[in-house]
Amino acid sequence: MNQTATTFYDHIGGEPTVRKLVDRFYELMDTLPEAYGVRKLHPADLSGSAQKLFMYLSGWLGGPQLFVQAYGHPRLRARHLPFEIGEAERDQWLMCMRQAIHEVLPADEANEQLWKALEDLADHMRNMAG
Repeated sequence: MNQTATTFYDHIGGEPTVRKLVDRFYELMDTLPEAYGVRKLHPADLSGSAQKLFMYLSGWLGGPQLFVQAYGHPRLRARHLPFEIGEAERDQWLMCMRQAIHEVLPADEANEQLWKALEDLADHMRNMAG
């Protein structure tokens, strides 16, 4: 029996869904007062950040490796070192991402695996206490 494993990227609907998720994430970050700490770490124009996150998540979720093709290995922690990221910034990022996931992705038990992976990823970006 020949089974083809479906990636999470395919499972959620591929490029259109990842784009919608990223767009909603940045809308939330840009408008929620409680996300101010993480928002101020970003440039005034979020379009470049949104494009990079879209490219990164596409590959991270099992789709095309757009970020790697354009920029090489993500080296996420190194790329984020110039920014002071503590628990508050991590939690604000996660708050926006959780709401975006809830609004964009259909309810699915696989979302909890995605959420755990995103929590781990966000925690890895921390580079200061508190």
